[in-house]
Amino acid sequence: QVQLVESGGGLVQAGGSLRLSCAASGSIVSINAMRWYRQAPGKQRDLVASITSSGSANYYPDTMKGRFTISRDNAKNTVYLQMNSLKPEDTAVYYCNADIRPYSRNIYSGYWGQGTQVTVSS
Repeated sequence: QVQLVESGGGLVQAGGSLRLSCAASGSIVSINAMRWYRQAPGKQRDLVASITSSGSANYYPDTMKGRFTISRDNAKNTVYLQMNSLKPEDTAVYYCNADIRPYSRNIYSGYWGQGTQVTVSS
């Protein structure tokens, strides 16, 4: 059984910072891309950032790059999202997603965490 567990969300004032973590656990052979999504109330879930197994990162939109930084620790099967200069419009539930090959299957499948709430007050 594979699990993704996010942590690090909370309430922060505008201009503040938060660091989200997402740890994958279970019978894992390997992990390819890892991603962060967010979903604001009444809106669709949007991709925020992705990172390959070798550490190549992309941000969506690209303007996110100046405030958000995605990173990963392959030894810990963990992906991080450092969020700086937070704005009220960053308020959302943040989800991690990863392409994981478990021991029970010979292919990679997408797995989701349960989400962590980020609230930015003005």
